[in-house]
Amino acid sequence: MPLLLRTHYKLARTAIKENRTRSFLTCLGIAIGVASIILILSLMGSISTLVKNEVNEIGADLIVVRPSTSKDAMTGIIEELTSANSFQKSSLSLGDVKVISQVEGVSAVAPVAISTNTVTSDKNTFSSVPVLGTNSDFLKVEPFTLRHGSFMNDQNKDHSVVLGHTLSLALFNTINSTVGQMVTIMGEKFMVVGVLDEVNKSINFDNIDFDNTLIMDAEALDKITGSTQIQQINIKATNTDSLPQISSDVEKALINQNLGDQNFSVAYGDQITHPASSLFMIVSGMLTLVAAISLIVGGIGVMNIMLVSVSERNHEIGVRKAVGASSRNILMQFIFEALILSLLGGILGLALGYFLAFIISTITPFAPYISWEILLITFLTTLIVGILFGIYPALKAATKNPIDSLKHYR
Repeated sequence: MPLLLRTHYKLARTAIKENRTRSFLTCLGIAIGVASIILILSLMGSISTLVKNEVNEIGADLIVVRPSTSKDAMTGIIEELTSANSFQKSSLSLGDVKVISQVEGVSAVAPVAISTNTVTSDKNTFSSVPVLGTNSDFLKVEPFTLRHGSFMNDQNKDHSVVLGHTLSLALFNTINSTVGQMVTIMGEKFMVVGVLDEVNKSINFDNIDFDNTLIMDAEALDKITGSTQIQQINIKATNTDSLPQISSDVEKALINQNLGDQNFSVAYGDQITHPASSLFMIVSGMLTLVAAISLIVGGIGVMNIMLVSVSERNHEIGVRKAVGASSRNILMQFIFEALILSLLGGILGLALGYFLAFIISTITPFAPYISWEILLITFLTTLIVGILFGIYPALKAATKNPIDSLKHYR
């Protein structure tokens, strides 16, 4: 058997070398499909790692409360993260924040309420600016630092705001003399009391680009908009060992607050990355299906070239059968050749995919993500493509009549 496999390999290598250009173009068709899948899986893994690392940086004492949905998981995730009215549908309120703050083991509670508004300074005006409504506990829960000034406190919360690094540059063309300046939101004036240091993390479990966000008190935001709802509530626990118990106590307190309705979810640990990671997984799955189409096209290219090869090598098939080769030997010979073309294309696609991932990593925060699962998927995919699209040409070669085959000459 090893001798037979070596023979098939030598015959396949000879056939591929004799038609180098044709073989390369065939491998390229497979490589493009594989590279597309590799690139998508690498980006998905990188994004998931970014979100998980951020949660780990914040600490193991974080609990997150989010509004839940009665719909199935996929529909709920897509609607929560893509609907323009998702925040208006939230069941969480500022009253829930107060209830949670009274739970034993909770050291800080910060609501996350997002509204999009026009923000005006004495220099510039920008529409569709993300405005985050929270409270003075925000910096206790999340590890952001201030570049200038201070954060909101109970004394100045009604008329003060904090700007993200990029937003400060956009509104005032500076970050150094922004503190003390005034901005106008829906006709109300607010003083800038602080500027966040550059975060450079547009992908995070809060789903907020903090560099371009204006932060203000949630109650003040509710007064000027009239209908602000809470996107999520971030909680800092006093004891990481008691995290499950504290989470359970928070859940019970909210159920009592909402008269028995559990229209929310309480998450901690790896669960916090939902729904961001879940959305990326859904999107990546859809993109992978699209990329699979190009892989199928590459597989059709393999089958087409193998059919041409079978037609050109009629005489060789006839000679091999005349000297004792069985139909099974001929079948395995051509399947082996299709597998080698497919695997070569897979290796080329793997290199091309990670090369593109590296190029993207130079302009985005998404570092190339390599795992044994991706390598295994690449190997199995190319193996399946080689077998599926090589079996028909191989069967056609194996069933040829040796006498008719010997009549053909190249």
